[in-house]
Amino acid sequence: MFVELPQNLILMTVGAFLLGWIVSSINARMGSTTRAKKRDPRDDRIRSLEAELRIAQTELGQVKESAEQLEKELESANEDIKKRDKVISHQQGRVEELKKDLRDSVLKTRELRAELSERAEESVRSEAKLREVETELSVAQASTDMIATGVLDYSLAPDAEDDDDLQATGATKAAT
Repeated sequence: MFVELPQNLILMTVGAFLLGWIVSSINARMGSTTRAKKRDPRDDRIRSLEAELRIAQTELGQVKESAEQLEKELESANEDIKKRDKVISHQQGRVEELKKDLRDSVLKTRELRAELSERAEESVRSEAKLREVETELSVAQASTDMIATGVLDYSLAPDAEDDDDLQATGATKAAT
């Protein structure tokens, strides 16, 4: 197909093509500078808003992640608080039981002390009575020993009746 066309025509076509390309590239370069100067400010505003939107979306993702993490921490803190509340309520119940036991123990101790003091008092009284009885018994024993040995003979004494009364009184005292 190229063989039939004259060579001048082919060269002219290639030259015209190159010339068109050169003219169009120059025109495009000059047109881009004028277009840049005539750019619509709304386009700049849209681009800046789009950039701000991308930044806000990335920040939103980070905030969501931190919010989820904080929610997890809050849940674990609430669980810990519930566990501690259970422990505290259990310990308070135990303290109340111990207070009640302590009050009961104090009452029982007071009762036992009162009973012990009563028994000690009875023991002192019985000891005193025992000493009294022992004293009377020793006096009675001594007098019977004296009568047996003949040191005391009430029958020879002028007031025999008074002595009999004394012996009867001593016998009654010994019996008590």
